[in-house]
Amino acid sequence: MALALNRDEVAEYLDEIFPQVRGDFRIDALAEMSVTMRLLAHDRHLRPGGTVSGPAMFALADVTAYVLVLSMVGRKALAVTTNCAIDFLRKPVSGADVIAEGRLLKLGRQLAVSDVLLRSEGTDAVVARASLTYALPPDR
Repeated sequence: MALALNRDEVAEYLDEIFPQVRGDFRIDALAEMSVTMRLLAHDRHLRPGGTVSGPAMFALADVTAYVLVLSMVGRKALAVTTNCAIDFLRKPVSGADVIAEGRLLKLGRQLAVSDVLLRSEGTDAVVARASLTYALPPDR
């Protein structure tokens, strides 16, 4: 299955439909059924103590899954999260960007299932793991 949108096309589409998160996330690499993204850690993403907050990491996992779906099905803004389970495993490195590696495990007619691993930039240790399911619009 080929990509419906390349990295630049997905980034442009995200800017168009979600301008409120412009500058928060970056697509580092995009391939068929996989993506590497980054949360550009700003002060607004940090919790007391200077590490990236859980809600910011959740947002990164969710946007990563959304990018996976868009890259494979195209400009379908109404693809929506129907389930997310996230495990926070360890404290992220203070002030570091968080890197997400996402894989699309299944792309069906109605649902897309993905797995996302989050790491602090420059480390191998997983700081969080998420499993997300997206409902796809019926006009696909």
